[in-house]
Amino acid sequence: MEERASGGVLLISVGDVIKRRRVLMSHVGLMAGMEATDVPGSSSPKPGLAICGDLMVATGGTKFLAARFKEPSKDDLFIYDCTTSKELQDNQGKDGKSAGKASSEILASAFSSSGTYFALTDDNKQLILFRAKPCWECLSIRSVVRRCTSLIITAAEDKILVADKSGDVYSFSITEPENAGTIELGHLSLLLDVALSPDDRYILTADRDEKIRVSLIREPYNIVSFCLGHREFVSRIFVIPNYPGLLLSASGDCTLRLWEYRSGKEVHCCQLNTLNKCETTKNEKKYTVSRITYCCEGNYIAVLYDRIPTVSIFQLDTVAQTLTDKQHISLKHNGWGIAFEETGGLWILQENKQTPLLFYQPVDGQWQPASEERGLMKMPKYIHDNWTMFEGSIGKGSCYQNLYKSSFDNMAVYLQKKQERILQHKSKRKEPQHESDRQTKKIRTEAPSL
Repeated sequence: MEERASGGVLLISVGDVIKRRRVLMSHVGLMAGMEATDVPGSSSPKPGLAICGDLMVATGGTKFLAARFKEPSKDDLFIYDCTTSKELQDNQGKDGKSAGKASSEILASAFSSSGTYFALTDDNKQLILFRAKPCWECLSIRSVVRRCTSLIITAAEDKILVADKSGDVYSFSITEPENAGTIELGHLSLLLDVALSPDDRYILTADRDEKIRVSLIREPYNIVSFCLGHREFVSRIFVIPNYPGLLLSASGDCTLRLWEYRSGKEVHCCQLNTLNKCETTKNEKKYTVSRITYCCEGNYIAVLYDRIPTVSIFQLDTVAQTLTDKQHISLKHNGWGIAFEETGGLWILQENKQTPLLFYQPVDGQWQPASEERGLMKMPKYIHDNWTMFEGSIGKGSCYQNLYKSSFDNMAVYLQKKQERILQHKSKRKEPQHESDRQTKKIRTEAPSL
């Protein structure tokens, strides 16, 4: 495409911009057609846990199971397997196999704010929409362009916003569930999370390159601000629902930060590796937050770490705009997911078949394990009985291990190469001397005796 100058302004066609963007993306390994295992940070997806009202969903592998956990006497278990979707079967029927290494494992999922809808994306590039009330029903199965990392449903419950590994965000209609997606915005870096303001005015995106971008959802090209300060990839972002001007973010730099995101101002920072007392590690990079959950009653925040069996609980002081360290819960097994009830009860999904689901309730400002007399323990039984869906995730490594900046000691490498050059130079100097000694000895041997 042509570029032409007009009045001192360089004009570039949209097609050329897209072409150049693809070239840049190819240099960072994010071109279309790559398998999930080829993309930085892609590992076997971890199971997850979500609660909305009295609904609880646990995802693992290609399946999710859901039930109303506050009705212990009612057996309302719903299980869905992404490998059984009609669209997947139709696609596989064309050539008898699926493309690449797609496994239909669930990559991301989310409830709508009212709990009416539930959406998920899988490794086979499917976006599946369900109606969860009054009973579970699959509404649509659509294809996405790239494998996705995060999704969220608007407060108006009319759109699903999906962030993918190429750095793009697409919107999919809920009211017209058969319509294809529309691209809304794009980054030049891998997107790790997406969030919305409660009034659906702002869309926030977090990427591998330490940035949090704030844009207008109706005009995504209009960037309101950047929240800059993290020194590693931004793993999670969360807009505080009852204080919609505040944003919580977590990163591979072991920090949990609070922002006034509309201005891009950082108001508080917690260094997680210095606060945590339950787990010691020499590698600070391991303190990466993989899950964030929030309870409006008391303004409590719970975070789960990647591959560290600890849950940390903070309280938001909205006047001082700070985070107060309240408690660290040490687990016997690595955690997969966490979720608060509306009343402050904390559920933890962990990597153990015998006790897959733990429940902690607040007692005098501290969370204590709940007794089994609570009568709401049918979800642990459901998970235990369907444990095969989680077996593929047991013992898996970090999802973030390939996202950290590469670092190396320049001086050590320089000194090592310098020593190698010195030794090589010395060996070259010795070889001519040895050859000269041999020649001298030979001449003396051949000289005639007098």
